[in-house]
Amino acid sequence: MADLTYQTKVLVIGAGLAGITTSLELIEKGHQVLLLDAGLEENWGGQAKEAFGGMLFSNTPEQKRNGIADSNELFWQDWQTAAAFKPEDRWAKRWAKAYVEYNSSQVYDWLKKRGISFFPVVQWVERGKYGDGNSVPRYHLAWGCGQGLVKALLQRLNEHPNYRALTTVFSHQVIGFSFTQGRVTGCFGNSTNGSFSVQAEHTVICSGGINGNLDKVRQHWDPIYGPPPKNLLSGAHPSANGALHDQVEQLGGEVRNLNYMWNYAAGVAHPKPAYPNQGLSLIPPRSALWLDCYGRRLGPEPLITGYDTHDLCKQIGHLPQQYTWQVMNKRIADKELAISGSDTNPNFRDKKLLKVIWQALKGNSAQTLELMNQCVDVVSGQNLGELAAKMQELQPQVPIDLEGMTRDIASYDAMLKGPKALHNDDQIRRLNEIRQWRGDRLRTCKLQPIVDAKHLPLIALRLRLISRKSMGGLLTDLQGRVLNSQERPLIGLYAAGEAAGFGGGGIAGIRSLEGTFLSNCIFNGRRVAQAINAG
Repeated sequence: MADLTYQTKVLVIGAGLAGITTSLELIEKGHQVLLLDAGLEENWGGQAKEAFGGMLFSNTPEQKRNGIADSNELFWQDWQTAAAFKPEDRWAKRWAKAYVEYNSSQVYDWLKKRGISFFPVVQWVERGKYGDGNSVPRYHLAWGCGQGLVKALLQRLNEHPNYRALTTVFSHQVIGFSFTQGRVTGCFGNSTNGSFSVQAEHTVICSGGINGNLDKVRQHWDPIYGPPPKNLLSGAHPSANGALHDQVEQLGGEVRNLNYMWNYAAGVAHPKPAYPNQGLSLIPPRSALWLDCYGRRLGPEPLITGYDTHDLCKQIGHLPQQYTWQVMNKRIADKELAISGSDTNPNFRDKKLLKVIWQALKGNSAQTLELMNQCVDVVSGQNLGELAAKMQELQPQVPIDLEGMTRDIASYDAMLKGPKALHNDDQIRRLNEIRQWRGDRLRTCKLQPIVDAKHLPLIALRLRLISRKSMGGLLTDLQGRVLNSQERPLIGLYAAGEAAGFGGGGIAGIRSLEGTFLSNCIFNGRRVAQAINAG
C-alpha cells in the first residue's frame, strides 16, 4: 500500500505551461484538480519558463499595425508545406487545421485577457529558403519572455476565486498508471516522503517530451540528420525523459513520430551547466561566415539562420565531425549574436523597453565579452592566423586549413567592398533581403566585412547540434484523449503539450513554422479541459 494517497476528479501530471493552462481552465469551470510534478516547486513552468517566448499567430493587431496581410488560407497553405504530413498523420493534421482556424481566439485573445502582451514588431522566422515557410511574419514575442508568460498565468492561478479547488504536489515522480475496469483511474509513483498513489476520474499527461534524454534522442534519431551525434548538446532538462511515453505504450496507447524533433544547429556548451551536456542555443549571426570543421566556407549555398532550421540541422548532421565554425568580428557579434531564452535576455524578460531599443541600436557587447571569457566553444584573435591557432587548440585532432580559410574570407570581404552591381554571392543577396523587413533591419549589420581593423577581435564559435523539443508524442484526438493503435481512446487518459507532440502526435509534421510550441501547449490544454468539462 502507498505511503501517500490522493483522490481528485482530475489529475494533471506536469507543471509546465500545458499543465498550468489545463489546471487554470479546469478550476475556472469549478473542477477539483491535483497538479503533480516530479520537480521542485521553484521549477514551475518547466521549459516554457526558460524559453524566449515566441508564438506563431495570424490575423493579429500586431500584424495589422506592421502592415502584414495574412489569412487563414495562407497560414494553412504554409503549415502544410512545412509539415509534409504523411497519410497516417490525420489527427496531427486535424490539430494543425484547428490551430490555424482558432489560434487567434483560443490562444492570442485568451492570453491578452490574462495580462500577456506582445512586442509590437512581429518577427519573420522560418520563411523558408525558397518561400516554402512563413509567407509573412507571424512570430510574436511575449513581452517578458517565457518567464513572464508563466508568471502571469501562475498569478491568475493563485489569485483565482476557485484556487482552493487546486492541490499542487511536487517532488512526486510518476512511474505507472492505474487501470481499472477498462479505464485509467490515476497513477502511482515515488516521492521524497515515500510511495504514493492517486485516484482520479480523469488523468492528463503534460510531462513534456524526450529531448532531455540524449540516449532516447539518439535511439529515435532520424537518419535524415545523419548518424546520431556523439557530441550532441542538451537544450532540455533531463526530466524530459520520455518515461511516461513508455508507460502509456504498455497500456496500449500509441506513440508516434518520435523521430520528429526540433533541434537547433547552433549550440555551444553552457558556461555554468546545471546538468550533463547542457548547452545554450544561439541565434547565430547572419553576417558571419559559416565554416566546416576544417575552417572552409560551407557552400556553394551558404548557411544562414532564419530560413529553415530543419535544413540547417540536416546539412550539419551530414558534415565531417558534425560540428561547424562561425567566424565574425566583434561588431557582428555585438549586433547580431543572441542566446535564446528568458534568462539570457534580461532586458526583454524584465520589460525594459528603452534598454531593448538601445541594445538593438548599439549591440550587446557585454554578452559577447561574457561568451568570450566563459564559454569553451568561443575563441578570439587579433588576426586570422591567431584565430586559427585558437581554433586548432580547441579541436587539435581536426586540422584547420588556415590558407583555405584566409582565401575564403578574403574573397567574401573583397566582394562586399566592391561595386554593389557586382555582388554575386547568395549570402549577400540574403542579407539584403533580410534587411528589407523592419524586424530584422536593426538586428542585421549593413554588409559588414569579416576582417575589419576597426572591429577587432575576430571571433570563432564552435557550433554543435543541440537537442531541444519533441515534435512527436502520444497520439491524441481533438479532445486530447490518448488513442491506441486502432485510434480508439484510452478512457480516462488525456495528453497535452509536448507529451502529445503538441497535438495528435505531431501537429507540426516534420518541420515547424517556429513558435508552434508554447502556443499549442495552451491550445492543447484548453481543449482537454473543455472536453473534460463537457463530460
